[in-house]
Order: sequence, then C-alpha cells, then structure tokens
Amino acid sequence: MTTTQKIIEKKLQESFSPLHLEVIDESHNHSVPDGAESHFKVVLVTEAFEGEKLIQRHRRVNKVLAEELSEGGVHALALHTMTPEDWFNHGGTVPASPECLGGSKKS
Repeated sequence: MTTTQKIIEKKLQESFSPLHLEVIDESHNHSVPDGAESHFKVVLVTEAFEGEKLIQRHRRVNKVLAEELSEGGVHALALHTMTPEDWFNHGGTVPASPECLGGSKKS
C-alpha cells in the first residue's frame, strides 16, 4: 500500500465511518513514472450518504481530500460513492476502470 493511499484511506475512514472502503492505487495503469501515486479509485459505502445526490457525495469526498488534490500529487480520483442500499443493489461491485488513453499510451 502506498503512502498516499494510506492517507486517503485514513481520512475517509475518519470522516465517513464507512461500512466498506477500498482505495486502489491505479497509477501503474497510466503513463506516469513508477511510484507516482497519482491515480486512485475509491469505493466508499456509508450511511452518511443517505438522501444525498451523487454530486453532493463527491463534493464531500473532495473536501476531505482537498489537500491531496490541491498539492498536485493526486491527479485522478475515480469515486464510487454509495449508500448501503446502493451497494446491495449493485451486488457489491463497481465497474472496472477504463484503460488509460493519455500520455505515451495514446494511439
């Protein structure tokens, strides 16, 4: 687990008390130097999102991670923010991240 990944996990755990949390470093799938820690996928399931629209959930997560996002370290953050009911209705899964088409991988 990377350092940035641990920081993201800790902040989200403390802020949302999630029933399920995954923070996945997907930097290796992108055209970035080894150890870049710049692209993450977050699966966050919490009762705290009850009654909120998706944009509100994402804004809350972005606010918690404002420091990581503003310092330029985290370039991309794929958010899958769900209530327990949403998680159940999706069978406990989220879509796979698309392949990187940027940088040196661009055709």
